[in-house]
Amino acid sequence: MTSTASSTDPRQDLAPHDQRPSWQWRLRRFGYAAAPAGPASDVRDRLLPPYTRPGPRLWAALGVPHTLADRLERWSGWGGPLLVTLLAGVLRFWHLGSPKAVIFDETYYAKDAWAIVHRGFEVNWDKNANDLILNTGGHVTLPSDAAYVVHPPVGKYVIGLGELMFGFNPFGWRFMTALLGTLSVLILCRVGRRLFRSTFLGCLAGTLMAVDGLAFVMSRTSLLDGVLMFFVLAAFACLLIDRDQARARLAAALPADADGRVRPDARTADTFWLMWRPWRWLAGLLLGLAIGTKWNGLFFLVAFGVMTVLWDVGTRKVAGAGRPYVAVLKYDVGFAFLATVPVALLTYLLSWTGWILSPADGTGGYFRNWAATDGRGSHWSRLMPDWWRSLWHYEHEVYKFNVGLSSPHTYQSNPWSWIVDARPVSYFYESPSPGTAGCPADAGEKCAREVLAIGTPVLWWAACAALVYVLWRWFFRRDWRAGAIACGVAAGWLPWFNYQERTIFFFYTIVFVPFLCLAVTMLIGAIIGPPGSTDTRRVIGTTGAGVLVLLIAWNFIYFWPLYTGTAIPMDQWRSRMWLDTWV
Repeated sequence: MTSTASSTDPRQDLAPHDQRPSWQWRLRRFGYAAAPAGPASDVRDRLLPPYTRPGPRLWAALGVPHTLADRLERWSGWGGPLLVTLLAGVLRFWHLGSPKAVIFDETYYAKDAWAIVHRGFEVNWDKNANDLILNTGGHVTLPSDAAYVVHPPVGKYVIGLGELMFGFNPFGWRFMTALLGTLSVLILCRVGRRLFRSTFLGCLAGTLMAVDGLAFVMSRTSLLDGVLMFFVLAAFACLLIDRDQARARLAAALPADADGRVRPDARTADTFWLMWRPWRWLAGLLLGLAIGTKWNGLFFLVAFGVMTVLWDVGTRKVAGAGRPYVAVLKYDVGFAFLATVPVALLTYLLSWTGWILSPADGTGGYFRNWAATDGRGSHWSRLMPDWWRSLWHYEHEVYKFNVGLSSPHTYQSNPWSWIVDARPVSYFYESPSPGTAGCPADAGEKCAREVLAIGTPVLWWAACAALVYVLWRWFFRRDWRAGAIACGVAAGWLPWFNYQERTIFFFYTIVFVPFLCLAVTMLIGAIIGPPGSTDTRRVIGTTGAGVLVLLIAWNFIYFWPLYTGTAIPMDQWRSRMWLDTWV
């Protein structure tokens, strides 16, 4: 691979007067090129680093003509991600309706989704509803009594779309999570490409997510967390596009010298308005949908809001701003707030439309009639409409439930253990006899058939090292890409440390799995080596990186039976229980 220095220089977000040698800069670079010596390059190359291109030796070695090579390069930006997405889609939709059962929390969300797309609110189901749904193909009478639920409605509307299209059956209630899980791979490929300025690394990030066990299982189960992950990742992608477009506009506004080179200009960088930014507004909408799926989407709204403002600071600093923080505070912060926080909160409120429009006479959604009954006579009754006061009371009760949930559960875990795959969650388990449910007739004993929500172990253990590397690059190299990855992981993981006494589960980590894949990709890029490395260095690095990727792929294949509920002899199941805490 060949690359210009500007695409890999971690100092690209520094002002020219800050790009001087320092003790951090003298540290070993782990695969990234130093800034070129001599006069400063065109500032456009630092604002918008070019994408890396395969070197001519690669095409020559493959026997690809120059004309065809140019065409492949043009199409690879979308062609590569689409091929990776095709792989992910085939894996996720293969036998999607198996197991033909209501597994783990599908017992809540599949039925809630069916009710909410028909009634606008959730209802109470009989205890034998699961068997009745499976035995009748979903042809059941919808109950009328409202149910008390503790998660907002967006994720259930999403699941319900699949049920409306394909029926009230396992395939129907898993279809949308499988579709969003597949699209998440495509988005991650494009995010990685834009983040690292490399189609190869972008496709690698998507491939890692395609073969992650937790991402795979969550894509084949109708739980809310996979939907939450999709909206969060899509919002992050929108903010990345917004960053590039804002930099392109500022670069276009900077003056050029007599040689046609664009140079930093303090006046332009300190006063330029970046007002209309539609991708930031779309990110606000997506973050509102994330919050409307599960409340922990709020943490991403805050984290991404701070992150995008800091990106604006870096943009103005590179353009030559004398006081970048003052300029951002004056010209950017207000519009950034309007494009994200109000948009997200309004989106969240609109997601309750079905509940709001339901009858307030006791036959509508749960607590819909609270303002007219228990809440009657409140001093707020003259200022706020009944639906608003009822909804506020509902949200308050949900908050008390969520922070106080401490009922013990077999598969609950502590967030300290999540990053090492210490306590996965068993979604489904049965022990079929030989000759039944896929158990070989000559098995000699009962088989194990399980759906285990566990990340691909080698990938997750590599992610532990990758996170250390990412933090190092962020703290000591001021690499904005590492900071963005760390932000995504932190927003999805760190808040749970405040609720260590609460009943929480490993599968909550799905929301930051894309950022773990980006971290591992960044580490692999460093292992491969910097542009301009010697052939020996590049061969050694590529071999090491290739071995790691192959180990991750093999590990996914090895655990395939545990991801898909495939019946295997009991001794093969035991051989896959690498840690005692996995049982």
